[in-house]
Amino acid sequence: MAGTRWLDEREMAAWQGFLEATSRVSRHLEQQLKEDAGLSHPHYEILVRLAAAPDGEVRMTDLAEGLFTSKSGLTYQVGQLEKRGLVERHSCPTDVRGVLAALTPEGRDVLRAAAPGHVAAVRAALIDVLEPDELDVVARALGRVGRRLRPPAQETGSSDSGGISTSSS
Repeated sequence: MAGTRWLDEREMAAWQGFLEATSRVSRHLEQQLKEDAGLSHPHYEILVRLAAAPDGEVRMTDLAEGLFTSKSGLTYQVGQLEKRGLVERHSCPTDVRGVLAALTPEGRDVLRAAAPGHVAAVRAALIDVLEPDELDVVARALGRVGRRLRPPAQETGSSDSGGISTSSS
């Protein structure tokens, strides 16, 4: 294809390393959460976002944007958590069309129990593998990639998880 800037050997090595690392880390974390806490990684992330929010609740549209998922995908995931009694949905008092997802006390307990094992898995799979200066480079580089691909209207949110560590926020 004329005009295509093909990847050179160095660029291809970076791309393939990124693909392998993200795939293996994702699978490792998914397996750890399922085995240790009976949660999928998306379920864990939803619980974390709700735990970090004021009053433990977030508008569904805001939650979808913060989790980088579609509204329909989030609706399905929240529905699964709702069936387990970990999350509940209710109408937004300030907007008739708005729906809030809220963390239940059971959801908070499940998250508290899951977080230590998940953080240990994140450390083992990524954080402790890298040298401190490599962590800084990875954070800057991947942050720049994320910002470049972020939709223009999306605000940058806080990564404060209310004292509960996560893998991706």
